[in-house]
Amino acid sequence: MMMPEPQTGDLPLEVLSLGAGGKTYTLALMCEYGELPTPDCAIFADVGAEPASVYEWLDKLEGMIKTFPIYRVSKGSLYDDSLRWRTSLTTGKRVMVTKVPFFVSKTDGSGRGMFNRYCTEDYKIMPLRRKSRELMKAAGLKRVRNWIGVSADEAHRMKDSPVKYIDNYYPLIERNMSRAECLTWYDAQKMPRPPRSACTFCPYHSDKEWARLARDEPEDFQRAVEWEKQVQTAYREHDETVEGVPFCHGSLQTLDKALFDELNQLDLFGQECEGMCGL
Repeated sequence: MMMPEPQTGDLPLEVLSLGAGGKTYTLALMCEYGELPTPDCAIFADVGAEPASVYEWLDKLEGMIKTFPIYRVSKGSLYDDSLRWRTSLTTGKRVMVTKVPFFVSKTDGSGRGMFNRYCTEDYKIMPLRRKSRELMKAAGLKRVRNWIGVSADEAHRMKDSPVKYIDNYYPLIERNMSRAECLTWYDAQKMPRPPRSACTFCPYHSDKEWARLARDEPEDFQRAVEWEKQVQTAYREHDETVEGVPFCHGSLQTLDKALFDELNQLDLFGQECEGMCGL
């Protein structure tokens, strides 16, 4: 795939952060159909753990977009890396290389806790930044404008970029488009609605999403079930810093035993994934 043409001047490199969810797909297709300006490129950070439906939709989108390139970047597979271990230089203890925000029961009986989350930063945000910087330099530019698919009803997710050469931009909020209006836009184009993008095993799933995954994508759900068991075994054998066993579901039951209440709409993406997952 061709890189953006070298440019000069103070204009930024226009980069669409393609989260592989409905809202960033809306942005990509609105640009392709001339309803928004055309970005220089889009970048998808692949964590290697999306449901098959997400990759199928991304393949389809790449075939539809003709006016700008889509780059896929990856640090590796969260499935594989979450089973790797290292020795801490600080404590000398064995610790997990990649931390997913699992639920864990506190051994003192005080309730449940949740691990700190590093997966979004390490596997989504940093690969996007590295590729953006590479393309910015190749184009002879000094700034990047990062298009993020946060909708008007999620304005609380807007944040300034902590990177001095990147400016975050929220086109859907500028157009006052809500998530529901993005879905209506698909209907008007007579297109099927895209699936939600999220790791199959993500502890931030609502019960409704867990139930949907188990019902509609059973192979991916079963992979998450088996992976959770592998993670639990690995923690018991290797991690000397964690007391208790990690779980993907807040009930502290393994996924094959958890009861999913589809009326439970609690979803932690809005506060926890920095606007990068599930867009």
